[in-house]
Amino acid sequence: MKISKKVILLGHFGVGKTSLVKRFVVQKFSEEYQTTIGVKIDKKEVVIGDHHLTMILWDIEGGKSQQHLPPSYFAGAHGIIYVFDLTRPATWEAIDTELQYFTDRLPAATLRIVGNKRDLVDELQMHDFRERYRGHWDYLSSAKTGENVEELFMALGLGMLS
Repeated sequence: MKISKKVILLGHFGVGKTSLVKRFVVQKFSEEYQTTIGVKIDKKEVVIGDHHLTMILWDIEGGKSQQHLPPSYFAGAHGIIYVFDLTRPATWEAIDTELQYFTDRLPAATLRIVGNKRDLVDELQMHDFRERYRGHWDYLSSAKTGENVEELFMALGLGMLS
């Protein structure tokens, strides 16, 4: 069975949303910072069980708050990936408020929260982070190395099909 689902990637600027999409879609990473203005749309078909799922990935521009985004960006979204940067606490300090805003607008959407740039954080910093923010994320990933990128998108896909 073929199915299409819209996925929106949200989070502050510079957290790696574009890099996660690029790693997932074409298995590549670039050190060059690419600012997304507005929205960049990609797609990828994956097979989950008997389903051929086309994920339509909306990489949405970042900002200090995502609450200024046009409502049309959210329309019809089945999945949300909220990305924060493990190296920049400012990107996760207001995570509860940001997530409440999105889940109020898309209560039926499948949500996955990912801390990106795992490759830039040493084990001591990770221990401190895990202790302080226990339970506030689903995945810790690295778009650069590919760590947990495929797992993140596949788990989101499975959640959207359930």
